Amino acid sequence: MNRPLKVIIVGAGIGGLTAAIVLRKIGYCVEVYEQAPTLRTVGSGLSVMSNAVAALSSIGINLKLEHFGAPVKRFEIRNVKDRLIRSLPIPEISSSNGFDSVCISRKALQEALLQQLDKNIIHVGAKVTAITERDDGISVRFADGRETDGDLLIGADGIYSFVRDYIQGNKPVRSADYICWLAITRYQHPQITPGYVGHYWGAGKRIGLIDVGGGEVYWWGTANMCAEQAHNWQGNNKDILAYYQGWPAIVSDIILQTPPEDIIAVPAQDRPFSPLWGKGRITLLGDAAHPMLTSLGQGAGMAIEDAAVLGYVFKQQSDPISALRQYEKTRLPRAEMLVNASRMLSEVEQEDRFFHCLKRELSLRFVPTAKIRENLERSLSFPTGDFDIEAAVAE
Repeated sequence: MNRPLKVIIVGAGIGGLTAAIVLRKIGYCVEVYEQAPTLRTVGSGLSVMSNAVAALSSIGINLKLEHFGAPVKRFEIRNVKDRLIRSLPIPEISSSNGFDSVCISRKALQEALLQQLDKNIIHVGAKVTAITERDDGISVRFADGRETDGDLLIGADGIYSFVRDYIQGNKPVRSADYICWLAITRYQHPQITPGYVGHYWGAGKRIGLIDVGGGEVYWWGTANMCAEQAHNWQGNNKDILAYYQGWPAIVSDIILQTPPEDIIAVPAQDRPFSPLWGKGRITLLGDAAHPMLTSLGQGAGMAIEDAAVLGYVFKQQSDPISALRQYEKTRLPRAEMLVNASRMLSEVEQEDRFFHCLKRELSLRFVPTAKIRENLERSLSFPTGDFDIEAAVAE
């Protein structure tokens, strides 16, 4: 192919923007289409764990996230009586991998990604209505009448992906039967030191308090409830506080200090893992491919890993369609492992039966440190052993 390969990316979230950065870096023409009318961010905070930072570094990209968020320096889990259950060695494992894990607002992460891109390649208000495959390319049509042609199509359009439905058929999401409240607010407290992450576990509910830098704290809360109730939640911060009566004072304080309009309520949901990510000139990436619950904090990281591996296989494979299949083959085992691990951990964390909660706390308190490190390292390390991405990019 004499001209640069043209890749159409549907979705301008974390995965779509990262894929655009990687593919442009290796010389491809990229167009990104986002159905939202603007690139204004919705959402609150997230984590970019060391495995994701390593993945980007392996392909020669440094977003300098430490300037946009807060590297994790302390990670602890407490009970509702404010007693420390366990400190997790996430900062130490991350450092031993050579990269910090960073907690960051979604807005700041988007800003870091956009600084690496020409915004003219991003087209908003572009809701996909049809995909047409041809022997020599692919076409995408949008609701406003626009149409574009390319060589390949990457669906990075989230858990409700149009591209995923085109490949797999329209299948329902899977509820976890609890709600997530998410917010970022300006907040100061002696407990929240730079790089602090603290989780509180109770019966059928949790709270997380996380420094994301710049004087802002990302907090999230969960509470068991049926999927319908979670979907239709209309409460305010005082209604949320009612779920946490008797919890440590810092919990009620940050909830009440957060303006109700700044709190997002979303039902906890994922999809059963599917190995069918693509066909022909199409593949999936990020939440479109492997939506997962948030318990491991790896949603953004896995999308970033996807993009790095995609860049690698495009450099290694002369046939772009073969490259897509190689990308899928490479990513499937790790993605499936983390989707299932996130679901299993979520079930443990949302346990609401007394003796099961007691067993959960005692198990975490007394499990050997070596076992904790072994489990954490599986997710926090980017598995580069089977390929040398940086060498491929340099070719």
